[in-house]
Amino acid sequence: MEVSGPEKTSDPLWNDATITYWGTADLVDGSGPQRGYWINNRPSGDADWGTFEGKITTSAGQTSKAGTFKWTGGSGKFKGIKGGGKYKGRFPSAVEVVNNWKGEYQIAKAKAAK
Repeated sequence: MEVSGPEKTSDPLWNDATITYWGTADLVDGSGPQRGYWINNRPSGDADWGTFEGKITTSAGQTSKAGTFKWTGGSGKFKGIKGGGKYKGRFPSAVEVVNNWKGEYQIAKAKAAK
């Protein structure tokens, strides 16, 4: 699967960034493991990216997902980013996904050139 759309958050570093993620899922009767990769792009050219893994569950006609994510890199002001957290989401339709990400991150400060 491939999903892309705007981030909406109170954190100004991520608000209005465009997230794109690619994932695979091994589903039996609509449930099973999922894993993949994401990238957040900003108009400035700065980006951050990482991996996720979790589980998709379908029950009573509702499909949801939950799992963990971690940053694996970044560019521009996100170079050296580390951290991770958890996500929860749902699929309101076959072409929509709503995802909530919650975690912590640290961004390494660039060293001044000598």
